Amino acid sequence: MRRILLVAVAISLLVAGCSDDGGGGDPGKGGRPAKVDGIPTGAGTHKQKLKVDAFGHREYLLHVPPKVADGAWRDGRPAEPPPLVLALHGGLADMNRAEERTGFSGLSDEHGFLVAYPNGFMTTWNAGDCCGAAKIGGIDDVEFLSELIGKLTEAGLADPDRVYVTGFSNGAGMAYKFACREPGKVAAIGAVEGALVTDCEPSEPVSAMIVHGTEDANVPFDGGGDRDFNDKRPFPPVSRAVDFWRKRAGLPEPKEKVPGLGENGTCTSTGKGPDGVAVTFCKIVGGTHEWPSGASERLWEFFADHPRKG
Repeated sequence: MRRILLVAVAISLLVAGCSDDGGGGDPGKGGRPAKVDGIPTGAGTHKQKLKVDAFGHREYLLHVPPKVADGAWRDGRPAEPPPLVLALHGGLADMNRAEERTGFSGLSDEHGFLVAYPNGFMTTWNAGDCCGAAKIGGIDDVEFLSELIGKLTEAGLADPDRVYVTGFSNGAGMAYKFACREPGKVAAIGAVEGALVTDCEPSEPVSAMIVHGTEDANVPFDGGGDRDFNDKRPFPPVSRAVDFWRKRAGLPEPKEKVPGLGENGTCTSTGKGPDGVAVTFCKIVGGTHEWPSGASERLWEFFADHPRKG
């Protein structure tokens, strides 16, 4: 009971701090409304909130690129709904840090995709065996992300066949968990310096790009460390996640060389299977527990090449 009360108090504090920037601006050219289903459509990054359960709301940032805001609109919706990338922050961080760390908003402006930066629960995600408050409180982050994706795609603002989820550290673990539970809602995932620490039985394969440094002391490349402050079991090696996703899709070991990440970052791919699914693994020799330079560009290239096939 005490744990439930603490979680309820924490949620109430988060809700009290939520605010909608009311953005979106004036209606744009080409028939663009200022908002669609309450979602701002003007170019820029908008702070939003989403009602997810009886407790209240969760926050997220939504970045709309000029190519979408100033592009062709039909019947109050983008004529061609753009791709959507969900970028999940690491533990003890937030949505603002995710935007800053990944640089996806700049890539969004260049390539014309939407980016959503959701906030975890008390700076954490319930990724299974990790992490912190979200795990202890049993927070249903899969449902939160599902509702966020549904809100944007059902509003006609994003293409449901080009939804991608990526994350750093605890956020990477959450990307894995989402693909495990809701593979039909995501075309591909990107895991940066994270581990697969949840039971995983996806009903269909999902494309995955996995990026990890060999000198990561928080989530060791070869396994080890503690899964959480109250769970002393070691993290599994990165190779386990690579093997899991490729085997689920019936793919060979990743041996096909593809563009890497700097002189120390070597990337190899399985190549696409019959259904278009692929797994790419980027090993960064000497890389530590940081978002690598160039990772966002490589992730977007991978995502753009792996839409869902109906």
